[in-house]
Amino acid sequence: MYRTGYEAMAKVLTYPDQEYTAAVRAFREEMPVECSVQAVEFASCIEALSLQVQQELFTQTFDLNPMCSLELGWHLFGENYERGLLLVRMREELRAAGVPERGELPDHLTYALRLLPRIERERGADFVCAIVLPALMKMWEAMRGKNNPYEKLLQSLAALLNLDFPDIPPPETKVELPILPQEVTL
Repeated sequence: MYRTGYEAMAKVLTYPDQEYTAAVRAFREEMPVECSVQAVEFASCIEALSLQVQQELFTQTFDLNPMCSLELGWHLFGENYERGLLLVRMREELRAAGVPERGELPDHLTYALRLLPRIERERGADFVCAIVLPALMKMWEAMRGKNNPYEKLLQSLAALLNLDFPDIPPPETKVELPILPQEVTL
């Protein structure tokens, strides 16, 4: 399992500060070769931005757009009772694994990434299959084609998960077909 890759990924999925560019550089170096194309594309885009622009992009992408929220349970359950159960369960898992919480709700993607390398592989596969991948696909669909560098980061994460859990089938994604023009009769 690419433990350092998950930690590096979690660091670049946090609000940018003075250390962010160094975290992006470390992320690019930690990614296995199978994920490196997307990682390099993400890093190249982000490193070219000033800290202020990085912060604005992060806020616009993950904080102001609920379709890209980093809270996994929100994507799967909204604000329903089931999300509350997930939050309680995640908090228990984080404590048992020694992953400290830092102000985000327990279902935040960064906590999930830090938790994965610390739990048994089979439990990790179940967690990725039931929670992480379905939420990740919803985020990616909301971001797709909008020229947002974080799309490359999410693609890199999906590739990393596929490396560690190749037996998990990819979740079904909703594909919208273009509307075909109706035939005009004269």
